[in-house]
Amino acid sequence: MLPSHSTTRILIVEDDEDDFLIIEACIKDIPGKGFHIDWCYDYEDAMRRIRGKGYDIYFVDYLLGAKTGLELLEEAITAGCEEPLVLLTGIGNRDVDIQAMTIGAADFLVKSEINTEKMERSIRYALERSAYIRALRANELKFRNIFEQSKDAVFLLGEDLIFRDVNRATCELFKYSKEELLSRSLYGLFARKEAALQLKEKLLSGEGEEIEVELMTRNRERRNCILSISRQVDSNGEAYIQGIIHDITNLKRIERATFQIEKLRGTATLLRTLAHEVRNPLTNINLSVEQLKPELNSEDANIYLEIIARNCGRIDSLISELLELSRPAEISLQKTDLQDIINSTLAEASDRIALKNIRLDLAYPGQPAFVMADRDKLKIAFLNILINAVEAVPAQSGVITISIRDESPNFRVFINDNGGGIPEENISRIFEPYFTSKTNGFGLGLAATWNILQSHRAGIDVNSQVGEGTSFMLTFEQAGLS
Repeated sequence: MLPSHSTTRILIVEDDEDDFLIIEACIKDIPGKGFHIDWCYDYEDAMRRIRGKGYDIYFVDYLLGAKTGLELLEEAITAGCEEPLVLLTGIGNRDVDIQAMTIGAADFLVKSEINTEKMERSIRYALERSAYIRALRANELKFRNIFEQSKDAVFLLGEDLIFRDVNRATCELFKYSKEELLSRSLYGLFARKEAALQLKEKLLSGEGEEIEVELMTRNRERRNCILSISRQVDSNGEAYIQGIIHDITNLKRIERATFQIEKLRGTATLLRTLAHEVRNPLTNINLSVEQLKPELNSEDANIYLEIIARNCGRIDSLISELLELSRPAEISLQKTDLQDIINSTLAEASDRIALKNIRLDLAYPGQPAFVMADRDKLKIAFLNILINAVEAVPAQSGVITISIRDESPNFRVFINDNGGGIPEENISRIFEPYFTSKTNGFGLGLAATWNILQSHRAGIDVNSQVGEGTSFMLTFEQAGLS
């Protein structure tokens, strides 16, 4: 929703002229919109303009000389600024992001990642959200319409934390109907019970809270969310709880995937350098051994030369193996049914599953889930995840659940187990070559799985709770939709 006038007035508060010009160019490239863009590089000048209410949206740099953009945001909102403020920063920073959203920023953008598409989305979302808030404040009679149309989950709770009212986005987030949610407690939707207890203590003390939490949907999918919640008293003196949930799961997935890709790129570069530097002297050692063999007739000397040659070969094989893991897997894509691949994978792991008497639950859609894939390679990826699940769950009481969901334009495959779970500090490392927590493991299975899935342009997300189990979610584009 754009302002009533045809031109959107934008103030960019940025102390670097080059950065301002880049941001200005991205905004001007947005098609079909009119913009009037001004530049300000001084903190006090920026506050004067904000108080003058001459703009529809403000983009504020994090670094502004002696002060920060967070200070400007806080002062502007305290001064009654109702227009959306978007914080800009040089690098992604989770703490700064949360601080900005807590203060009241409409969005948070990393300057190195800014492009026309992101600017258009940020401006559009910020103006829409600002319009919603103004409408709520201006006309109480329109509350229900705004409440239902909010893209964030908005809800009201009783003091017992049972839902009293929810909007459509809340139902979509948790996959429950409105009637089902109105009989449930918010605490029952927390993935981590300790976080629920901490929130309860805050509310009992009368404090409002905005925290990043993991919430659980009806189908046991974990969602990363920012939960804003506070205790209120209505005109009749009755206390109630109001809250908003902003789902940041996709942002988190992108963040983790980008981090993993960058980390693997760095590892690959290091491996190639090491391979070059190690193989040169290794070649010289092998050539020297070959030269010495005819000249040394001693049996003991030949034994030592064989040891040298054999270990040189092992080192060379290890280098080749590491380099192979760092390269994209070579694949041949064909239209393939995910159900068929999973069933074939289960057949290969059937002995392991039967020996531990593991219960296997499968949930497939009614129609074949066709994707473009290399069947054999993808089966290796599934098998590595499945074997990890089999090894993680307890014998006799182990449960592995595999489901495929049609979430057009993607299919999502979930592989869940009730094993011991993965410590939080290890989650970001499980796809690294040679990282393993097993006493007899080599740490190559999930590294190969990551490589294969990257070659398929498939997403992978892992959620785990120590003592409760682990969930792998794989995302594939549906065949014929590219």
